[in-house]
Amino acid sequence: MKAAAPAPAPAAPRLWDIFCHVIDNWGDLGVCWRLARQLVAHGQRVRLWVDDASALVWMAHPGALQGPSPCPTSHGCSPSQTRISQNSPSPQPLYQGLGVLAGLSVHHWPRLQPEAAPPTLEPGDVLIEAFGCDIAPHWVQALQPEGRAGRVWLNLEYLSAEPWIERCHGLPSPVLSGPLAGRLKWFYYPGFTPGSGGLLGPDRTSAPDTHTPATPIPGAQTTPSPAKIGPASGTAPVPDANHPQLHHTPSTPRITLFCYEPEALGQLLAQPALAQAHWRVCAGRSLVAWQQAQAALPASATVELLALQPQTEFDALLRSSSLNLVRGEDSLVSALWAGQPLVWQLYPQDDGAHHAKLEAFLDWLEAPPCLRQMHRAWNGAEAATVELPPLTEQRLQRWRHCTLQARQRLSQQGDLLGQLLRFVAGKR
Repeated sequence: MKAAAPAPAPAAPRLWDIFCHVIDNWGDLGVCWRLARQLVAHGQRVRLWVDDASALVWMAHPGALQGPSPCPTSHGCSPSQTRISQNSPSPQPLYQGLGVLAGLSVHHWPRLQPEAAPPTLEPGDVLIEAFGCDIAPHWVQALQPEGRAGRVWLNLEYLSAEPWIERCHGLPSPVLSGPLAGRLKWFYYPGFTPGSGGLLGPDRTSAPDTHTPATPIPGAQTTPSPAKIGPASGTAPVPDANHPQLHHTPSTPRITLFCYEPEALGQLLAQPALAQAHWRVCAGRSLVAWQQAQAALPASATVELLALQPQTEFDALLRSSSLNLVRGEDSLVSALWAGQPLVWQLYPQDDGAHHAKLEAFLDWLEAPPCLRQMHRAWNGAEAATVELPPLTEQRLQRWRHCTLQARQRLSQQGDLLGQLLRFVAGKR
């Protein structure tokens, strides 16, 4: 079974400007950071413009970036330790990529100061507004001067499995008024089907193992960056590799929790089928949700509170899990490539629009009824009192088969990187 689509054919080197507005929850930056890394790995040059780059302190793997702070590559630093004066843009990057990422630089984008003049830099070839982040016209003019041949400007949209994605992917959006009148921007829609813009594939250096078992891998070596571990009644200091709590039997389910605040979490923790589970709780909102629900956890279960993970370590974490409870876009795509059972929590919207998006994803996934039931309860589409399906080993095996089948379908179509390179080449 193939783990991912074939690597894209070599593309002419171009200079890409990717703009990212970090709203919350790190997902926006996670997608842009992964895209930037993959473009550079494919011989492109990338300037990543971010209004708040502090999360790169832990999101970038150690040794990936060099910057002005005393600890720019240590995910042990707090974000406040790495902030520098960002009142005005500078031609000097906040961070410069090292080694294989030497073609990548990270720059401050003063999004809340739209009148700020852009720094004087080499004009780019491709300009990406990630998730409609809306760049000021004079910045567009500076990075893609009028008359520059072959420039491409596009909007990288949010991920969805809804059928209208294929109809809108690749459509032009002409600017009809204002200082950019006459210019053309393109809509680029990531998606799960061949008619969409595809999904970012796994890193070529860390592609998922197609033979990873559904039951957890024993031993501490597969568990990145533990912060605390202990029985459900409390946590203990960080153990060494020989700590008995880190050595699980092959039948012990390992569950990675990366979520918002699902109401169904308490019911899931109390399931008898998970009484011996080892829970790996991610930092941030996942930890807050855990603290609110942990009273329901049996004393026989164990808990590991994880530090903030570099993106590559988080990918490895998902590959070593028996069940991945993930949220947002980047972790969903990573969980699909990991090939383990997954439950996706979408970003909750007040008008309930995420429920239609969820149903479209479940249809594409060809999810069995019990997995649909679990997703609906996890996303609040059903009352919290609705009983969750028991997560027995047999059911998890069935869900894993569903994920592997979906991964196989994805592997037979072009990934987002290859499609994006061809799309840009066709518009120049």
